[in-house]
Amino acid sequence: MRRFAAVLLDMDGTLVDSDAAVERAWITWAGEAGVGVDDIRPRMHGNPALTTIRAVRPDLDAPAAERAALRQMELQYADLHDVVPTPGTDDLVTALRELGLPWAVVTSADKQLAAARLGAAGIAPPLLVTVEETPRGKPHPDPYLVAAARLGVDPAACLVVEDSQPGIDAGHAAGCTVAALRGLDADIRLDSLADLARLLRAEA
Repeated sequence: MRRFAAVLLDMDGTLVDSDAAVERAWITWAGEAGVGVDDIRPRMHGNPALTTIRAVRPDLDAPAAERAALRQMELQYADLHDVVPTPGTDDLVTALRELGLPWAVVTSADKQLAAARLGAAGIAPPLLVTVEETPRGKPHPDPYLVAAARLGVDPAACLVVEDSQPGIDAGHAAGCTVAALRGLDADIRLDSLADLARLLRAEA
C-alpha cells in the first residue's frame, strides 16, 4: 500500500451486494433468449449488458442486440430484493470521509440501475460514472480515466477497487493500482472493504 490521491470503486459486488439480483435477471433473460445458463454464467458480472449479449448472441444485428440489452436491464431495474451494502462498506466510506480522500463509484450499470442499487444500499457517492458516460465500458480503461479526470487526479495516483476480471483489466489499462476482492489476482488482494479501510488509515 501507498498513499493514493483518490479511490475509484466498482459498484456491483464491490460496494453493493447485488449478486443474486444480477444472476436472477440474467437467468431469466437467458431463458427468454434461448441462451444456455452455463454459457452465460461466466459473463454475468463485470461487463455492460450489451457486451455480454454480443458475446453470447453474435447472430443478433445491432438493433436486435440493443433491444435484448434493454430487456435485460428491465429485468434488473425490477429486482432490488436483497440488495445491500457489502461487508465493510460502511467502514470504508467512513474512512474515506475521515481521511478526506476523493472517491467515486465507477460502474458498468446505467444511471437508473446505479441510482436504484446505491439507494437500496444507502450509499451516496460524491461522483458516479455510469456506462452512458464513456465511449467504451470495462474492460476498456475509459470509465476509470473519466472518473480520474473528473476528480482532477492523475490515474496513476488512483486506487481502483474491483471484484471482476473485466474491472481489474480496466483499472490496469487506465494505469491505476488495482485492489481486488474475491481472491482475484491484482496489485492488492482484499478479503473485504474493511481491510481496505484499515490499510488506508495505516498509510494516512
